[in-house]
Amino acid sequence: MARRASRKKPARGTTARTRKPVDAGPEVTDKRVFTAKTADRHELYQLALQSPELGVHFLALAFEKVRRSKATHLREDFCGTALYAAYWLRRGKEYTAEGFDICPDTLAWGKARNFDPLGSDAKRAQLHLKDVREKSHKPPQVRTAQNFSYQVFKHREEMLAYLRSVREDLAPDGVFIMDIYGGPDSMMELTEVRQIDAGFTYVWEQASYKPGTADYRTHIHFRFADGSEMKRAFTYDWRLWTLPEMVDLLHEVGFEHVDQYWETAAKDGVSGNRVFKKSRQGKNWRAWITYLVAYRAFP
Repeated sequence: MARRASRKKPARGTTARTRKPVDAGPEVTDKRVFTAKTADRHELYQLALQSPELGVHFLALAFEKVRRSKATHLREDFCGTALYAAYWLRRGKEYTAEGFDICPDTLAWGKARNFDPLGSDAKRAQLHLKDVREKSHKPPQVRTAQNFSYQVFKHREEMLAYLRSVREDLAPDGVFIMDIYGGPDSMMELTEVRQIDAGFTYVWEQASYKPGTADYRTHIHFRFADGSEMKRAFTYDWRLWTLPEMVDLLHEVGFEHVDQYWETAAKDGVSGNRVFKKSRQGKNWRAWITYLVAYRAFP
């Protein structure tokens, strides 16, 4: 689930580019004092790793560019606190959303912090304490799996079953949008540190990677100005699927077309600029995050 950026020397034959996370966190205008004792891990995660306005804009635009119409119903898989679903509702009264997750505490936190402040508008969302392979209440026009959580499915049969359920559940004109992480550094055992504008430090640890199986174990830690640390606030046990593997699997379950959106470079030639353009090849940055947009029917 982690957005991260590489800062180690490039592997031989690669471009020495560092790219900033796609979601670098919402703008913070009033800094608070965070400590390991007082901070909430879900709030820290949202501040460090999610920019819902940018993310939701991309989801809507990816649909509109091909369909020439607006999508109004979103489903967010592995939704956690369902921040994207909450921001989707803010687009207008006709917008509705569903979120699926199997963690009751995280869903409850998201409801209280992200939906209750919306008042009656929150009624346009349904949060389901269910497996992501379960059917939607209403076929979504846009369905998304963000921050790599789908990589919890380690075996090919599991991933195929999930992707097949996604395609069958979509509206006839629906699209499925997922992000994927790769680059030479993605397979390295390393730790990276990033300062967050809100006033704390985000630490991404790639604890282990097994090349024979692609088993991948990572942790997120948070550090604070008083010297305290929230260790292993989040731990992930995944398979690091490659981009070509995922594209092939999407086609195998019946998606008619898959677009790849790669982030372009900022003026410094090093950072990502949050502008995504279609490409079938991309650039071999040391670490990159790319969106896959899979169409049930195309165009």
